[in-house]
Amino acid sequence: MDKFTEYKGLVVPLDAANVDTDQIIPKQFLQKTTRVGFGQHLFHDWRYSDAAGTKNNSAFILNKPEYQGASILLTRENFGCGSSREHAPWALQEYGFKVIIASSFADIFYANCINIGILPIILPEEVIETLFQQSQKKPQHFHVNLAENVISTDIGNYHFKLDSFQQYCLENGIDSVGWTLNKLDKIKAYEDKMPAWQ
Repeated sequence: MDKFTEYKGLVVPLDAANVDTDQIIPKQFLQKTTRVGFGQHLFHDWRYSDAAGTKNNSAFILNKPEYQGASILLTRENFGCGSSREHAPWALQEYGFKVIIASSFADIFYANCINIGILPIILPEEVIETLFQQSQKKPQHFHVNLAENVISTDIGNYHFKLDSFQQYCLENGIDSVGWTLNKLDKIKAYEDKMPAWQ
């Protein structure tokens, strides 16, 4: 995956709490065996007014002209709850999202985001509310500096925390499997010391 250092992008405010993974990517689209082809079905039941996904729902915020090309998703608490399907962050990433900002995330969804290079940022609810008020007045661009753990907006800077290992993985563009593969020499040295019967 790509290294994440800093990023500036258009923000789309999705004003919904407890958005579960079936709303992010409905179950009928999970038959693919690769990580591609999910972005077109992101928020399918909200984005489209027909089951086939051929008619846009003009009332849904991602379909509004001013938010085309948005790559930072601002949302409410408990984002990504429900089933642990990896397809949910895959769909968000393929659609174009690099950063998701919320007051809380479902744990497995949060970890799945980190593992593919999406930065999930947790901010206090009062800050989320301020950012919503700002973003709903007119489209906004936020600047995210991962090294300093800061989001910069037109009205201020907001600090966020990230686990040191997760920050390392994002900054170096490495997932947990890749991190393990970097330790193969140590793993082999350990295994060589073990008795054959073990």
